Amino acid sequence: MPKGYIIAHVTVRNPEAYKEYIVRDTPILKNLGGVFVIRGGQSQVMEGTAHDRHVVMEFPSYEAALAAYNDPEYQEVAEIRRQNADSTIIVVEGVE
Repeated sequence: MPKGYIIAHVTVRNPEAYKEYIVRDTPILKNLGGVFVIRGGQSQVMEGTAHDRHVVMEFPSYEAALAAYNDPEYQEVAEIRRQNADSTIIVVEGVE
């Protein structure tokens, strides 16, 4: 079964308030089976345009990634991100 991924591209507008999102989202997503593969770090846009920050979380399956994103506890915390950053969030199925 292919793994599932949540891919986030984020530009933080309010770094102080965004810290609360990071502190609160991490245990929720890890408890739902997520493993951070990429979380910030150096990046360089080679073509096109992109947000400033990139995050990739791996889940046991596409369905698990969708369930994690839609989890009510996560969605409550996601409001902090929405209020303090511009973001694009994608749930995608990996390859077998």
